Amino acid sequence: MAKFNETTEVESKTEAKTVVAGKVHADLRAILVKPRISEKAGKLASLGKYVFNVARQANKISVKRAVEQQYQVKVIQVNILNTEGKSRTYGRTSGKMSDFKKAVVTLKEGQKIE
Repeated sequence: MAKFNETTEVESKTEAKTVVAGKVHADLRAILVKPRISEKAGKLASLGKYVFNVARQANKISVKRAVEQQYQVKVIQVNILNTEGKSRTYGRTSGKMSDFKKAVVTLKEGQKIE
């Protein structure tokens, strides 16, 4: 049985709701899942375009607001792609990789994400 400190304060998390394009999103930080690290993404970064995995329910407007809020940059354009997972075979077992949604974000000239 665990002992709990009486002096420890428990933070109550209040969900900040954001309405974007008629849809309610929990928090803009939840829209960006992670940046995609690949050779192609590295080449695009030199052109001022950055690639992120985003949540399934994300749209262009919510991705733009999330990037601007998290990285303090000006977003010019957002392109979104729904990518279907590839089929893989492991010995006699076949499986499928997860589907995901990615966004290519173009920043204002002269700005970069570090």
